[in-house]
Amino acid sequence: MRIVIALGGNALLRRGQPMTAENQRENVRIACEQIAKVAPGRELVIAHGNGPQVGLLALQGNAYDPANPYPLDVLGAQTDGMIGYMIEQELGNLLPFEVPLATVLSQVEVDPLDPAFMNPTKPIGPVYEKEEAERLASEKGWSIAPDGDKFRRVVASPQPQRIFEMRPVRWMLEHGTVVICAGGGGIPTMYEGNRLVGVEAVIDKDLCSALLARELEADLLVIATDVDSTYVDWGKPTQRAIAEAHPDDLELLGFAAGSMGPKVQAACQFARRSGHTAVIGSLAQIEAIVEGTAGTRVSTSAKLRYR
Repeated sequence: MRIVIALGGNALLRRGQPMTAENQRENVRIACEQIAKVAPGRELVIAHGNGPQVGLLALQGNAYDPANPYPLDVLGAQTDGMIGYMIEQELGNLLPFEVPLATVLSQVEVDPLDPAFMNPTKPIGPVYEKEEAERLASEKGWSIAPDGDKFRRVVASPQPQRIFEMRPVRWMLEHGTVVICAGGGGIPTMYEGNRLVGVEAVIDKDLCSALLARELEADLLVIATDVDSTYVDWGKPTQRAIAEAHPDDLELLGFAAGSMGPKVQAACQFARRSGHTAVIGSLAQIEAIVEGTAGTRVSTSAKLRYR
């Protein structure tokens, strides 16, 4: 069984937590303890978010030389290496020694005409109070948007079109390697004539994970988040957890673009285009998710059912 696991940002850094290496490693260790439970006898590919880490590196670079900031594609590559290293080490400490692990920096092609470049929506970096966010936006030319009761920087989030490193990822999977790739939605790139260049953008991690899972013909896509299922009427007395749904039914329910929306979109894309199942759920329940008894299961054979 081939499984793609897309780790939410909370698996690496919890909201409001100081962005220290120790905190990130501890969260990665907790995530890997869950992933290790479903590793035996299965082919695993792990994708992950990197928004807070990219934002931190951007701030560090700005402190060094405000006039010459590092571009987001370069910062994405740097954080993918750091996070991949932590996952490799912590998961490697839990799996048998003979199981190889590898991190692949994944260049992902986007369309230069994607309308997302005219409407930045993807949050990166730490959260700020409103006054601080407005000051930074004015000083640095950032776009900002609300994030709960705080504010964050937002950048363009174009659709992923192609993952360039698919051949080595397939080869490693076929040779028993646990692969960490498509970190942060991959490193955004586009062609200028015949030359591939980086792009100042951030690709949605869940949408890229859905593309990755389709290209790998994965049997299951697990979109891990900090809730046990997708809910209707979230936060209200009438909230209900969705056990399973057809993509058409799930999309009609409507989900916020800044939270569950991209996860639902990714799950529906994978289910429709692959014919296999995607599950949105909690990493803490990954054994039950793989067994088919937890999370919100999305497939073209399902009918809308609540828990």
